[in-house]
Amino acid sequence: MAKLQSLDPRTPMFAQFQEKTGPVVLANTFLVPKEQTESFLALFQRQAEFMKAQPGFVSLQMHRGTAGSELLMNVAVWESTEALARAFGNPEFQRMAVEFPDDIVSYPHIFEQIEA
Repeated sequence: MAKLQSLDPRTPMFAQFQEKTGPVVLANTFLVPKEQTESFLALFQRQAEFMKAQPGFVSLQMHRGTAGSELLMNVAVWESTEALARAFGNPEFQRMAVEFPDDIVSYPHIFEQIEA
């Protein structure tokens, strides 16, 4: 299973699930060794199809770092933290999550939009 690391140690993702707000953006940056990129993306695609069918899902985009970077970033919009937490806690999603190799690191964080 991928290692989960917090971008902000004071507010790990599981603590963020307690905040009842929405809509929210899940920005999840993955550090993926180059030789595993294609297999990672295939597994991620399976997870994405599952998530797209969940109540409260709005949209999803995957991005690749430039200049030879080993970073990939998923940006997913959800109606609420509650909807995201339910989908993330779904046993089927959890079964897929353990399929990621241990040397992949995931940096998930939940954001809400502010006016600029």
